[in-house]
Amino acid sequence: MIVEYEQLKAHRGRVAMVDGAFDPLHRGHVEYFRAAAAAVDVPLLCNVASDAYVRTKHPPLLPEDQRAVIVDAIRYISFTHINRFDTETILRELRPKYYVKGKDWDGRLPAEQVRICAEYGVGIVYLDTVIDSSTRILERYLMHAGVKDPA
Repeated sequence: MIVEYEQLKAHRGRVAMVDGAFDPLHRGHVEYFRAAAAAVDVPLLCNVASDAYVRTKHPPLLPEDQRAVIVDAIRYISFTHINRFDTETILRELRPKYYVKGKDWDGRLPAEQVRICAEYGVGIVYLDTVIDSSTRILERYLMHAGVKDPA
């Protein structure tokens, strides 16, 4: 079920939050969702990055509403939200029971996110499910397409 920002409060403390751009969505993301669902005792809410955020990295391959529908169709995800703000704003509003990230974020999670989680009693869970990254997939694609400098 896709939820709007105004509906996040209704899920406070009742969900675990996963997040990302998911552009392109790949097997590593599905593993991340699967492992997150297995690691926590509450439903998963996936916070999908907005097109505005994705544009800071690359032009979106799929618009945010389409990415949200695809993510929402994955069986491990109970709720999907398009993040049109920033992660800190969503953490403050949602106050999930857990914030689940890939192991590659351990020690790199922004200090403000760590502080917000501590303030609201949000457990941070790191999962060792990193299989690939959208950035690496795009770089490989562009290299094979003959684009020498993908940036």
